[in-house]
Amino acid sequence: MTYQAILLTSFGGPESPAEVMPFLERITAGRGVPPERLAEVSRHYLSLGGVSPINAQNRTLRSEIQSSLGERGIELPVYLGNRNSPPFYTEVLTQMYAVGHRKILSLVTSAYSSYSGCRQYRENLAQALIESELSGKLEIHKIRHYFDHPGFIEPFRHGLASAIRELLSEGLLTSEIEIFFTAHSIPTSMAQSSGPPSRRLEFPNGAYVAQHNAAATSVMESVQKTLGRVLPTWSLVFQSRSGSPTTPWLEPDIGCAIELVAGCGKKAIVAVPIGFISDHVEVIWDLDHEAKEIAENHGVRFIRVATPGVAKSFIEGIVDLVAERVEGGEKKALSALGPWSDFCPKGCCPNARQELPTIAEG
Repeated sequence: MTYQAILLTSFGGPESPAEVMPFLERITAGRGVPPERLAEVSRHYLSLGGVSPINAQNRTLRSEIQSSLGERGIELPVYLGNRNSPPFYTEVLTQMYAVGHRKILSLVTSAYSSYSGCRQYRENLAQALIESELSGKLEIHKIRHYFDHPGFIEPFRHGLASAIRELLSEGLLTSEIEIFFTAHSIPTSMAQSSGPPSRRLEFPNGAYVAQHNAAATSVMESVQKTLGRVLPTWSLVFQSRSGSPTTPWLEPDIGCAIELVAGCGKKAIVAVPIGFISDHVEVIWDLDHEAKEIAENHGVRFIRVATPGVAKSFIEGIVDLVAERVEGGEKKALSALGPWSDFCPKGCCPNARQELPTIAEG
């Protein structure tokens, strides 16, 4: 297909202390999050100077994608737009249309299927088209989910293999190490309805959990080939719960999981943030501060693997994903679940509150 530009479509974050609380109120509006939880999370941002690292990370990511596209001969400009902070989608789409773009690709900084990680972005972009009076004038397609793409998996393979080597070199036994793949917790109802309706029987707990397990399995298989030895046991755990305490969310929480394995004699934990593409506040605070503190309080060594960020393999993987759509390139996937479809079907990852317009529905 012919596209004229790429929109790096992200979550956004505050860039000063004064922006922290308005940002948090914006992202939690209508979700029943207690005020005390907002105050708690605001302290996480303020401890980092009130500036989320996600925006600077995305500006660097945009630049690296632009350079790598040029090296591959794909001449598409890359723009950055955010859901919850400037530059907002409406102003970026208006800018893109003004310079002549009529068909663009959205690259969402979330690799998985869920309402908040996919459909909500498609709703936001559809609403931005309405607000900017560009509906029917500017067409937006979304790049497919890339949870099992080699470019996404490779940085985790490298990081996990290095962490295991380090622990073994310190004299620990494989049986004394536990690996936790961490994902953002979401309401269980959202998780169970994630993915296409046609595949609900295939995923009794939803595509969100199935995709994370597939990604984690792909990492472990890759590390097995790298190290050529029996690996520590692993499991999928969750972090960063933020909703109403009366609503069931995915568990176990990583803090509880750490306490459990510490009581079983584990001496080291490796946390692999498989659900995230960059080291933003939820990774830095919830893992590098809270989870690490829990582990150390139990006398357990804690290592956190880096997210893909701007690792060369991840950037090349993104360009592969663009090439799929622009040039009809090979679709790469390391699990039996993929490659995921290019377009989300009707009813995929539904909005539990109300049906809203979306972009790129197949």
